[in-house]
Amino acid sequence: MITADYLIVGQGVAGSVLAWTLDQLGCRVVVADAPNLPSASGVAAGIVNPLTGRKLVRTWRADDLFPFLHNFYQGVEAKRSASFFHPLPIYRPYRSFAEKADYEAFTAEPMVAKYVNQMVDDKLYSSAINNPFGGLEVAQSGWLTINEFTRSIRAYFQEKKQFVSAKISNNELTINPERVDWNGLSFRKLIFCDGTHGRENPLFDWLPYNVVKGQTLTARVVNYPIKNIVNQGVFVLPIDDTTIRIGATYSWHDLDWETTAEGRTFLESKVREVLKIPYEVIGQSAGIRPATKDRRPFIGIHPGYSSVGIFGGFGSKGVSLSPYLAHQFARFLLEGEELDPEVNIQRCLSL
Repeated sequence: MITADYLIVGQGVAGSVLAWTLDQLGCRVVVADAPNLPSASGVAAGIVNPLTGRKLVRTWRADDLFPFLHNFYQGVEAKRSASFFHPLPIYRPYRSFAEKADYEAFTAEPMVAKYVNQMVDDKLYSSAINNPFGGLEVAQSGWLTINEFTRSIRAYFQEKKQFVSAKISNNELTINPERVDWNGLSFRKLIFCDGTHGRENPLFDWLPYNVVKGQTLTARVVNYPIKNIVNQGVFVLPIDDTTIRIGATYSWHDLDWETTAEGRTFLESKVREVLKIPYEVIGQSAGIRPATKDRRPFIGIHPGYSSVGIFGGFGSKGVSLSPYLAHQFARFLLEGEELDPEVNIQRCLSL
């Protein structure tokens, strides 16, 4: 007897989004999450940004992703009577008049202009931020309080008695063509959403992960006046009037979950170029982002096991990518609609 349609393994951002999406489409979903297992979602800042990097590169599939993610998170908030999504502009101070001219020319292009606020009051920032050349504001951006979001999704499935706090090992699974059995329960499909731990999963360790370590700082300030996110080399994210987060580092070595003095030194050297006001570091976090070599997620069904799938490899953009791609994956699972070939794990079958 089938216990549920889907067993979702891992309840970070990706697992939470996919579980909610399938549930809202009428599927019976059980979510399993290992207690005390480190995850990137647990330490990520949760920023969504359609224009990234020093060159303001437009996020892949931005025109689809960003309207969808705003509707998704606000819809979950409404149904859960919760607040965890914060649509906010990202202020980008110019480093020079030359950069200002380059950015203004670039953001005048119609495909980019939709993501930029046309009127910016630089004086709103100048009391706390170094901005002698002014700056631009990126629109359709914001941040997700990830812990609040995942906690709300967990409570939802706990209320339905469809949440299991357990680490599921592959040797505990019996995989059949039409179902997966675990601990006396049967599921039509098992979907791994276990982030960076997916590279240790013998079913999917052939996928080309390229994980990257990131560190952030939490700092105390006095009456921080800026309500929006600031980004110039590092981001400054206002948590409240007296707390900010500063990030983030990118490192492809020392791939552990430990903070380092080097990470703190780097972030402090960068933030001193941005902040004009004093701050006191009160915390430091480190995580491993489940990035991939081609910078595209891993989504699809295992080539040898039709009852096992994966939804992962989102790197630092899980909050942005998950809602739209979870909807696409759900249509693939339920209706047989094609997955975007850039995310379908079939692209990796030669490995």
